[in-house]
This record gives sequence, C-alpha cells and structure tokens, in this order.
Amino acid sequence: MSFTNLYYKRATGTPKACYVCYKPSNTVLATINTTDFFYTCDTHLTDPGFATLVKSDSDDKPTLSAEEIAKIKKEWEQAQKRKEEKEAEAKKKAEEAKDAKDGEAKPEKKVGSVPGTWIPPPPPTPTHQKYTLHRDMFSLRQTEHRRRRQTAQAKSLAPRLPGAPRGELS
Repeated sequence: MSFTNLYYKRATGTPKACYVCYKPSNTVLATINTTDFFYTCDTHLTDPGFATLVKSDSDDKPTLSAEEIAKIKKEWEQAQKRKEEKEAEAKKKAEEAKDAKDGEAKPEKKVGSVPGTWIPPPPPTPTHQKYTLHRDMFSLRQTEHRRRRQTAQAKSLAPRLPGAPRGELS
C-alpha cells in the first residue's frame, strides 16, 4: 500500500523527536488518512531539500471588495426589514382578530421596527498547510513504511511455519 506525496502540517500538544535532527518538536507532517506521519522542526519545512509548501487553491480566490460587501450588507438589511414588517403586520392582524373575538377594545400598541443587526459570517476555518517531500525524503519514508509492513507480515506468518528439526543426527 503506497501513499501520495502530500503531507499536512499539524500541531500537537506533546513534543516528540524530530525525524531529522531529533530535537523536540510539536509539528507533525501527516498524510490525509494518517497512513504516514512524522515529527519535524519548522526550520526543516523551510528547507527546499526537505519539503516544499504546496500553494492551495483557496489562496487564489478573489476577495470581495468593500463596495461589494457594503452592497450585500445593504440588501440583507432591506430583506430583514421587509421580513420584520411582514411579521409585525401578521402579529397585528392576529391581535385584532383576538380583540374582535374577545369583544374588548384594547388600545393599539405601537410596534417599533427593530433595525436588523448584521451578524458577520464566521471566519473561514483554518486549513492545514500542505507540503510535498523532496523525492529522496519521500523515498526514505516509503522504504521505512514498506519495512514496517513487511516486519508485521513476517510476525503474523511466523507461527504458521514449521519449526526446525530437534532430533539427533545418526
């Protein structure tokens, strides 16, 4: 089972030894399904001989200008105002119907229009930085992963193999 050369930078709570220099590090590079992961220093991530940062597509998205944001905000406020007016009218009609039913003449309550408060959208969720390893480093990771897999396979296969002969030679 091989994995792609795309690693995500993640922060951990407990520092462990860096894969390269064995210094404690809280940064881990992991594949998307964590098939392969290893701890590394942030300084190694800037080294082009170790890994390169992959430019994400979200960085290329055009941002909205201030005029566009103001226009959208104004449209939203107008929609909220219309919605509140409709709700107020419906409430007023319901009260009038109730008053007519009860037969009591209550003084009309003046319903003040509450201006719509604009709630800004939550900030975009932070995405992890993507890295690709240098071909030699990736080859080392694949070799190590293959060796671990073969060792586990040998351990599972060993009990099924016959034992060595123990009798004397004549």
